Amino acid sequence: MSQKQRKQPSKRNPIVSLLITIGTGIVIVIAVLLTNLTGIDFVGLLTGTSASTPNAPTAVVNATSAPSGNVTPIQIGQGFGARKGFWEVYFTAPTGSTDTSTYRNGVDAPLATAIGAVRQTLDIAAFEWNNPAINQAVVAAKQRGVRVRVVADNEHTIEDDGVIQALIDVGIPVVYDERSAFMHNKFMIMDSTTVWTGSTNFTINDVYRNNNNLLMLRSRQAVQVYQTEFNEMFEQRQFGPRSPNSNSANFTQDGVGIQIFFAPEGEVMPAIIREIGQARRSIRFMAFSFTYDDLLDAMLARAEQNVTIEGIFETRGSETEFSELRPLFCDGFDVRQDGNSFTMHHKVIIIDDATVIVGSFNFSQNAVQSNDENLLIIKDRDLVAQYLAEYERLKRQSRRPGITCS
Repeated sequence: MSQKQRKQPSKRNPIVSLLITIGTGIVIVIAVLLTNLTGIDFVGLLTGTSASTPNAPTAVVNATSAPSGNVTPIQIGQGFGARKGFWEVYFTAPTGSTDTSTYRNGVDAPLATAIGAVRQTLDIAAFEWNNPAINQAVVAAKQRGVRVRVVADNEHTIEDDGVIQALIDVGIPVVYDERSAFMHNKFMIMDSTTVWTGSTNFTINDVYRNNNNLLMLRSRQAVQVYQTEFNEMFEQRQFGPRSPNSNSANFTQDGVGIQIFFAPEGEVMPAIIREIGQARRSIRFMAFSFTYDDLLDAMLARAEQNVTIEGIFETRGSETEFSELRPLFCDGFDVRQDGNSFTMHHKVIIIDDATVIVGSFNFSQNAVQSNDENLLIIKDRDLVAQYLAEYERLKRQSRRPGITCS
């Protein structure tokens, strides 16, 4: 309809107009329900606002976890994003494609843009490193005079086809952990004002093939604790259990409760189990690795108090003898294997739709005892709603495990 037509006054009978309005509303409600059930953007098809492109799945947010208040969706070609106040959060949207020419405008794009805005300092802790967009942004930052420093896992970044050498070639100092356990962090500190963290390694796979989350906090208190941890690794060469047991934080940012922990020197698993013990209604998880018996026991204890337990396991990790998938499934809980042909890499627990536990920390013995990890516990229902939407997206793609229980 043209602008001219829209400006013409309606000559319909008021009762007829009311009936048309009601009918249109019913059609839209049905379209929303179909969208949530199928993942197809029926609302967009009706209104002409669908932004779907080949190899870029449509972002669908369930009615139970829709953004509220001041949450603003962030448009990404291959991914999902939202912001509110001091935080931004992003989720990858793997298409299953192996055609790298389709790998564009993922969650590496907003991260590269943020790196492009850095003016003074950029500190990076990287488990893996081979993403061209991120690599180019970091090199460009160094070339415009930003002080860039990197801590890296020696085995995994060296395996990344020498891409990290591009940083060294422009004069960026890189400190390796030089030990068999992992420097498993993946975080960046920008201009002493923001921290980017989550499960996303700075690689092509983790941005375009694997399910991951990337969280940005604009918080000086968060920066302070991450900076202390980074300095221990970069300046003092202290990794793993050798690190001082002092890097944790418990504070409020804009009315939001935040706790930050680092493993293995911190009491990370006890903090997780303490939060699990406070669950009153539901516990949902997305787990690349869930093999820690004490965490399972804590969940089962809450189930005895009528707390709903459900979750999604990364398929390959769930089929090991140490995985907690079998005991949960065989006890009748709604646990599933992910549907990604590559890897579901999240390490997320959602409690009572009010608390999210997130970071690099796998729910495993190695994370507890030897790997360098970080973990956040955040109590913000709007942020939790974003992780719930991701959980529901992955649940629709998941499958029940083909396990025979004795």
